[in-house]
Amino acid sequence: MSKKVLVTGGLGYIGSHTVVELLDSGYTPIVLDNLSTSDLEVMDRIEHISGQRPIFEEVNMCDAVALRKVFEKHPDLSGVIHFAAYLLVDESVHQPLKYYQNNLVSTMNLLELMSEFKVKSMVFSSSCTVYGIPDTLPVNEAESVKEAESPYGNTKRIGEEIIRDATRSEELKTISLRYFNPIGAHHSGILGEFQEGVPHHLVPYITETAIGKRSGLKVFGGDYDTRDGTCIRDYIHVVDIAKAHISALEVATEMEPGVNDIINLGSGEGSTVLEMIHAFQNATGINIPHEVVARRPGDVPAVYADISKAKKVLNWEPVHSLEEMLASAWKFEQTLNK
Repeated sequence: MSKKVLVTGGLGYIGSHTVVELLDSGYTPIVLDNLSTSDLEVMDRIEHISGQRPIFEEVNMCDAVALRKVFEKHPDLSGVIHFAAYLLVDESVHQPLKYYQNNLVSTMNLLELMSEFKVKSMVFSSSCTVYGIPDTLPVNEAESVKEAESPYGNTKRIGEEIIRDATRSEELKTISLRYFNPIGAHHSGILGEFQEGVPHHLVPYITETAIGKRSGLKVFGGDYDTRDGTCIRDYIHVVDIAKAHISALEVATEMEPGVNDIINLGSGEGSTVLEMIHAFQNATGINIPHEVVARRPGDVPAVYADISKAKKVLNWEPVHSLEEMLASAWKFEQTLNK
């Protein structure tokens, strides 16, 4: 069987780390990206780490004709890992149509071509945002999907439903991975979370403050019903997430046609924003100036994962500690600064 895998959004944060792990595992990744939120220089970093330069296709997935050419060029694909999406919660609140157009049309185009070209296996990058404000913690996969708190979260919910229905009708084999908050960077220090302008995620904001790019950190909301008033999230190392995608692809390949599964990926533990700041300070000895400001639209108070299904079905569990995650993020920030 071919080990050629299409990785959409393959130059993004999680996508690029997954490409590295695919190369390390003997796969041939076909990296597809439209470069709207990523940079072609990431290919150089992947090559530096892996000693191999994967095939790259610059394509807007909403362009069905252009996407078809990729499938025609690579007719022996064994599977797809689908990351490509806009992913900023706050931006999606202010530009919902941009998110619905990009995230859903691209997914439908992909599924249609997979069916036509007989590519049966897919792993979909979903999100814990589909749980909204959960009824119970930790959250397992049986938790009901709530009304989304943001258009971004809604595109993940609808995307899961589209994939589920297409899987049944086209006899595909698919797994949607609902992961929580990936952080950290590759141990080399040269591949991590690139963000232009003001960071949208907590850990890059912490590291940019630590290195002096930012004068201080804004903590969005200090009056949530949590142990210190700030939001609780489940943080997991990006390399652990990347390895889980490979396990999921291998499991999906062996599933019966028409089967769609959903699996959480996280650490199984929750940390508040203030706890993350203090953990970074303890790990590095660097003080992080911060202030609590108003809540941010679309945020939920607390969410962290029950990962027992991932352990059982994927034979996977995270191996990096919170300190290792933050240390790797700090190493990457220092490399960027050089």
